[in-house]
Amino acid sequence: MQVTVYGPLRSATGEKTVTLEFDGGTVGDALAAFVAAYPRAETQLYDADGSLRPSVRVLFDGERAAVDAQCPADVTLALHPAVQGG
Repeated sequence: MQVTVYGPLRSATGEKTVTLEFDGGTVGDALAAFVAAYPRAETQLYDADGSLRPSVRVLFDGERAAVDAQCPADVTLALHPAVQGG
């Protein structure tokens, strides 16, 4: 699976687009695989209670995706983390 990251997530991956080993499942499973591969991304994607931050946007082949949506192995994900500032 290809994963494109934006904003501060790039500091966790070192690149804009990374390839991730993923056999398919849900978007939540894909996010878990991403965090397993790039642990520094966890605090930017999840709150302390383990829930996905409300301001995080996950796009699945260009369309917004829910965490429980089915996600095949050959999909392209884009992750837009929470951005703070004013």
